[in-house]
Amino acid sequence: MVNDLVNFSFQLAAFTLIFFVVGMIKPKWPLFFLKEPTRFMIAMITPILIMITVTLYGEGLKREKEAKAMKETPAQIVAPAPAPVPTPAPDAAPSAPAAK
Repeated sequence: MVNDLVNFSFQLAAFTLIFFVVGMIKPKWPLFFLKEPTRFMIAMITPILIMITVTLYGEGLKREKEAKAMKETPAQIVAPAPAPVPTPAPDAAPSAPAAK
């Protein structure tokens, strides 16, 4: 799972590069579903793909680092917290009636 993000980011980077080169040469090929695609549209879509690629790569490295840290540090067993022990209340001495 962790390396999947990094691998996918490399695949998306290759796709982005091919998309940009082909789109700059012949914009109708990558944007075949539009009536009039332009090079400007290619130039606007490419940075978005680059941002997605960089985000995937960074997240993949972060998760890889977290997984490595989890393997290196074993779980520590915490001693149970002491529970309060109930003690009987001291008997109160009878008080004298109040003076009038």
